[in-house]
Amino acid sequence: MSSTSRTTEPRRVVPRPAEGVWPGLQDPGENRLRMTVARALVRAAIVRLPLHLVWPDGSVEGDPQGPELRLIRPEAFFTRLGRQGLIGFGEGWMVGDWDSDDLVGVLRCLTDHVEQLVPRPLRNLRRVYDRGQPHEEVAADATVSRENVHRHYDLSNDLFRLFLDESMMYSAAWFDPARPAESLTDAQHRKIDGILDLAGVRAGSRVLEIGTGWGEAAIRAAQRGARVTTLTLSVEQAELARVRAEQAGVSDRITIDVRDYRDAVGEYDSVISIEMIEAVGERFWPEYFAAVDRLLAPGGRFGLQSITMPHHRLQATKDNYTWIHKYIFPGGLIPSLEAIDATLAGHTSMEVVERRSIGLDYAETLRRWRATFLVREPEVRAIGFDETFVRMWDFYLAYSEAGFAARYLDDFQLGIARR
Repeated sequence: MSSTSRTTEPRRVVPRPAEGVWPGLQDPGENRLRMTVARALVRAAIVRLPLHLVWPDGSVEGDPQGPELRLIRPEAFFTRLGRQGLIGFGEGWMVGDWDSDDLVGVLRCLTDHVEQLVPRPLRNLRRVYDRGQPHEEVAADATVSRENVHRHYDLSNDLFRLFLDESMMYSAAWFDPARPAESLTDAQHRKIDGILDLAGVRAGSRVLEIGTGWGEAAIRAAQRGARVTTLTLSVEQAELARVRAEQAGVSDRITIDVRDYRDAVGEYDSVISIEMIEAVGERFWPEYFAAVDRLLAPGGRFGLQSITMPHHRLQATKDNYTWIHKYIFPGGLIPSLEAIDATLAGHTSMEVVERRSIGLDYAETLRRWRATFLVREPEVRAIGFDETFVRMWDFYLAYSEAGFAARYLDDFQLGIARR
């Protein structure tokens, strides 16, 4: 991933978002003290980072060989940053207070040097603006889980169709390093097959899937001769998954239920779950794994794919309220491998017996998604999404790619069995 800034013309400055559509974004407010402190912190940090700032008058600070961050509305940018930290940083991108022709490069630089961004004595000031995740997004009620899912996955099936490949898989693919030109669809099928193998799925297997997506993993399991029950909280996803199962000729072997995993019944030879645990929340990890333990037949296997973060980062950030929580995935938390192991040991009869990392493959997956999303930006607008939304999703995809490329995040496929 290149960190060299490009010399193309800056993007147009986006119009201020309508207050009714994007509450709180129209005006960053005024706080001269916080603006001044944020400006001082950024200027102090920039001398230590391979990154450079370009001010509206054309003056430059920082490393000219690093990626470029252009300040369009400096006062608004520093005010948002001073009031809300990294949430304000992301919001500044959404409304055009700053811009870059190498957004991934900027975010990769910040991720690589995350420990250097704020002096240690000032890090405790985060509690001034970070109140933690809103209670209504992390409460135990299954209705809350449905609302959290609705806010992301029910945006529009048409939106996801625009940038996902034909498999409609919205999770890390698994690429073959010997096939540099491999299609994303082939890599997604390799990922699914890896999970099915870890769960021991074969002809005649009774399979439970927690988190349907748009049905590709269930379809692939059914094509092996398994009978599949798959659970989702997204009505839109369920409807399209049923259509896709019918088109694949396996709808007679797949049952798609709009149901919470806590309400699942029956006994299954295999359970699979692909990047759904991140939406569960730390309070409910024991309940999630205990449900799998309860539903798994003797000798059964659980194939889990999960985004992970280092355990020390999980402990340091698990109570934070982030830009991702506010705009993309409310109520979620990425676990660590240690947290998964501890939850299994403390609340189930299961343990991890196989594991593989595909974190760098996720960086490549996201790079491809983002490239397609930006090419098809006019079509995104045509189905009803505005400039602020487009920039929000551009930031989300770039932010995620940078996190995996820097190994701040990883992604694991885990084979889990009873001890």
